[in-house]
Parts: sequence; structure tokens; C-alpha cells
Amino acid sequence: MKKYSIIIAIIFSASFWSSCEDDNVAPLGNWDITPSEIIVPENDAEIILDELTPNETHTFSWTPAIPSARYAVTYSIVIDTLGTSAFDTPILEIPSSNNGKETSIALTNRDLDTYLSYAGYQPNAFAQVTWAVKATVLDKSVYSMQDVAIKRFSTEIIPSRLYISGTATENNNVLANAIEMKRLMNADGTPSNKHEIYTSLISGEKYEFFSEKTLPCHRYGTDSTGALAKSGVAITANQSGQFRISVDLDAKTYSLLKIENWSIVGSPIVGGWDGDVPLEYQGGGIWKSSVNLIATGGFVFRANGSWSYLLKKTVGVGNTLVMESQAASQGLSVQDIPSNNLGKYFVTLNLSATGYNYTFEIDNTIPDPIATPNSLFLIANGTAIAEFSKNGDVFSSPKFIPFQSNVDYTLNSQANGGGTSYSITGLLGTSSQSSADKVVGTNTLTNANTAVKSSVTRALRLRIDFSQTKIDWEYYNFKLFHWSNWETRNEFVMTYQHPNTYKITTALTANNQMKFISPWDFDLGSSTPTALSGSLINGGGANLTCVSTSGSYTVTLILNDDYQSGTYTFEQ
Repeated sequence: MKKYSIIIAIIFSASFWSSCEDDNVAPLGNWDITPSEIIVPENDAEIILDELTPNETHTFSWTPAIPSARYAVTYSIVIDTLGTSAFDTPILEIPSSNNGKETSIALTNRDLDTYLSYAGYQPNAFAQVTWAVKATVLDKSVYSMQDVAIKRFSTEIIPSRLYISGTATENNNVLANAIEMKRLMNADGTPSNKHEIYTSLISGEKYEFFSEKTLPCHRYGTDSTGALAKSGVAITANQSGQFRISVDLDAKTYSLLKIENWSIVGSPIVGGWDGDVPLEYQGGGIWKSSVNLIATGGFVFRANGSWSYLLKKTVGVGNTLVMESQAASQGLSVQDIPSNNLGKYFVTLNLSATGYNYTFEIDNTIPDPIATPNSLFLIANGTAIAEFSKNGDVFSSPKFIPFQSNVDYTLNSQANGGGTSYSITGLLGTSSQSSADKVVGTNTLTNANTAVKSSVTRALRLRIDFSQTKIDWEYYNFKLFHWSNWETRNEFVMTYQHPNTYKITTALTANNQMKFISPWDFDLGSSTPTALSGSLINGGGANLTCVSTSGSYTVTLILNDDYQSGTYTFEQ
């Protein structure tokens, strides 16, 4: 039984000294205390807590302790696990009334059941514990102890609130600042016992769930099987990043969904429903970015580029949001989020426990537009390595350009560098989500003759918008999908090698199906799926079945610069 200290503190004022029985006390010296004798309950007594009479009390009483010097005595009772004698970390410690002077305490059925529940004892079962009278004189304490069996209520206590705290969380392991989780509703509008929170975790650090922001309270970790358990061991985070953490206290389960990014998809953005504008995580369950809204109409918030994770507006409830897949179970209906805004706006997605809403705020930080040139080139070491196609004020290229972090680049309106030069603020490729399937970012475009640099040696695809004075960039991480049953597939993350090459060495199972995927923009199959090497095409080709012998393989993916085709090899 894992137990936790539940201590009700006594704060002594200076008046304590005036409470001594003799105003002219002798100086401290050699003296001792004769412990109390317990009156009730008797040793090895059984106390059955009656759930039907929660306010009925049980009395714990004792005779006065006697100090050999004339000092005042104060009392408390402590309850701890069976056989305890030190009482260093008791299940509970409660002072008697009248500032600890009384020689009895009455505890209700509900109080005892609650404390035992906090300590992890099971309902409808006897908790075998040791209790003691703690008599304290100045800095000395003595105990008189007995064993007692207390039977808990048959109904377990399920808290109505839940918080997360620990070294892995955003609250710096300060329970008073524990992060509240959102309690979800049932379909009939009543509160459920399901709670969730969108927050970040630190890999290798620990966290727990608490029913209050102070002790005593219920706390939940895991048991030896990894299942959610009251008074269990703290959970270790195995990844860093943002997550949706869900807890079901009825089912005694918890689960995590890694949030690679939240983005806006829909009519107001460039690309419409085929577009994707990511938001940046701000902490506290909040994502926010400046977004160029080019049209009115509906949109949704999408997680991880997946249509399975959509936040939509709750019908008839202001700007509140709910996950579309969870709406029916909470008795809610949803619709696309309407927008009549045009121009640059800060879009905030608030997924804190008190949020689940969105807001728009005009972005007044927009720099003045830069005159759009007729042509635009990327130059490295005096040579133009890419020419961008123009569409109005926007230049783009379907190619992923192999940037190197140690090279200075130039944007210029002429291929020889003799035209107007442009630069950016910051570095291309800088992201806190570098392990995402699709990594995106934006830098401000400037009318300056300074080098453009990348923080990564990586192939980047660029979109340069002179009207918005920005450069949007993106790159992809690829996975080797490997499965005999799609629902239990492996997604092996491949390592990028410059330029446009991905590798992995891993164990593969004979006759399994495979594809090279960056969910879900790229899906590469082959016209020669049984060969250990061959060509690939995006959005076409068959699943690979080239591994006929189980074992360790080095798999290489080499992509052409538009990522629409490439080659592969499997080497055992």
C-alpha cells in the first residue's frame, strides 16, 4: 500500500508560553513524559464506517500524559500503516480541540473514509492501521499506540476536479500552481468523470493527477501494469512536446495524444480547404499566430494535419469549441467556425481548462509592403540555384531547395545578383517542432542587402509573399510504414541525410506491406513493389512487399527535388 502524508498543521502563537501550568517555569533540563493510556477504541478493535450515516462520529480518547516538569501538554492523534512506530509520514495527523489540550477527538464516518481513500485503501474493505496518541511537550513527543481495523464505505470517492502537476509539467512541480484539467460533460448535460488537458511535457520527467491543489487529496499515478491507479507511482513522460492528456476515472484509464501542431484549415486562408496555416504554442494550453485572412467563410482548427482531430464551433454557444469526434458524447452539435474578417489577424486557440474557445485580434504589427519585383532568384556563392515562379505578389517553387547552415544565400531580382536584394529576419528552418511530420515556419521579408541563412542543413520549400512581407517555409520528415494489420502498423521514423535522402536501419518482418509516408501529404508507392530497389511515385504505386526474409535492413529513400518521385533500396 503506497501512502501519502496527510498532516493538519497546528500553528502555535506566542501565547503558548503563557499556557504553561506554572508561570515561573524551571529552565530546560532533565525531564521526561509519562505517555497517555488509550481508553477507546480498544486494541485490535474493528470500526465499520456506515455510509448511510456519514456524519456519525467515532471517538478516540486517552488519559492525560504527565510531564515530570510542569509544562503544558498538547495532543494529536496519528494514523499510519499497520505496525508503524515512528509515524514520520503518517496517513493523517489531527490535533485535538482547544488548541490540542483536549484528551479526545471525534471523527465522522465521512472523515475517516476520506482520509483512508486519500491513502489508497480500497472501498468496502478493512484498512488495517496503527493509531497513536501523540503527546507533545515543548520539543519532546511520546506516543501511545494501538492497532485498529477500519472498514471503508462500499462506494469509492471519485473527485469532481482533477489537476496535473510534476517535474514534467508546466507548473514547475508546485502543487499550489497545479494545472486544472477540463471536466467533460455527459450526453445528458451532467458532468462526467472524464477530464482532459492540452499541455506540454518534458521527456524523462514525472507527473501525477491530483484532486486538489493542496494536500491532503487524492492523487493518481500508475500500478505495476501501467494502468491508472489511485496512490500509484508517478508517471514518467517518454516524449517532450505538447499533448492532449485524457483521464477517465470511471474506467481507471489515461491516454496521451501527441499534438504536433494545431493549424487553421478552411475558406479564409491561402489554399482554402487544401491549405494549412499552423499556430505557435504559447504555453498554458494556448496556441496563437498572425494569420493572413484572404476571404470570408468557414474554417476549422486541425491537429497534426489529420481530419480525425477537428475543433469546431459549438452551435449556439458563442465562440466555444469542441472536438468534432467528442461532440455527440457530450450532447453537443457543431458547425464550421464562421469568419467575416479580412487581413492580418492574431488568431488565438485557447485550450486551457477554462477556455476551449477562439479569438481574433487585428494584427497592427504588419510592416509596410515591399514593392514586388518582376522576378526573384536564390543565389549561393555567386550562382543562382533557384528561380521562383510569380503569381501576383507571391513567388514560389515546387522544388525543395537543399539549404546548408554554413552557406550565405541571397535573394535578388536578377540571376547575377545585380538587381534589388532582399533578406529576412531570423533564420530559416528554426522550429520547436522539428520532429513533426511537416515542419513549417515564417520569417519576415526585409528590403535589405544582407545574407539569408538557414539554421538547418535541410531541403526547404519556400513561398515569398511581398504584399505580406513574409517567407513561409516547410520541410518534411518521412516514416517507413510497415504493417500486416494497418491498425497495428509500425511507423519507423527515418533519418534525414542531405540532400533529400532519408535512411533507417531497423528490423522488418517478411511479407509485411510498406510505404514511405509523411502523413498525409506524401504517400510513396512503387510500380515494382516486390523488388528490393526501384522507383517511387507520390500518390500512386503499390505497397512494397519486397522483404521476403525477416531481419535487420538498411532502407534508403532518395527523393527528387519536388518529392513527387524518387527511388528506394533495401539492404540486409
